[in-house]
Amino acid sequence: MRTAALRVGLIGLASLVLAACASGPEVRVDADPSVRITDYRSFGFFDPLATDKAGYSTLVTSRLKEATRRELESRGYRYDAVNPELLVNFQLNVEDRSEIRSTPSAGGYYGGYYGYRSYGAWAGYPADIQTINYKQGTLNIDVVDAGRKALVWQSFAEGRIKKKSMENPGPAIDQTVTLLLADFPSLRPPTPPAGN
Repeated sequence: MRTAALRVGLIGLASLVLAACASGPEVRVDADPSVRITDYRSFGFFDPLATDKAGYSTLVTSRLKEATRRELESRGYRYDAVNPELLVNFQLNVEDRSEIRSTPSAGGYYGGYYGYRSYGAWAGYPADIQTINYKQGTLNIDVVDAGRKALVWQSFAEGRIKKKSMENPGPAIDQTVTLLLADFPSLRPPTPPAGN
């Protein structure tokens, strides 16, 4: 049972990046407007993290921590396992969803000039009804003020899970975390455009 839950969680997380092919997953960010994130300098992780509900550290958690640490350190924040100013947590949810599609039945006559005099589902013939079952994954990163125990920043990614993402989840997790933290404030000055 735990192995199946871990596998579904990993698949769901890895698949978010591949969710909508061209557009990727839907990402939303929310922040406490009274807090300036760049006043903080260090971060750590909750112990245990919400992705470790089974009582042990999962592969998903390890990959999330590695990708998040890389992203935050690239923005100038320092990892501190003992006394961090910010604590990071992850939430992962995978749900079964269904979608019903209707297409014209192939039983009608479709001859004529550009369909003129043709008939089909729209002319009283039944449509082919198809139910598509899929999984929808949601991942969010919560950033909490460690001293006040208050949420100060969070980002959500949601998307449809694709089967092909099961084959190599590591890069997909990296890409998802990069998307989720794309708007996290940096302590480093902006990099000037090339050629200047």
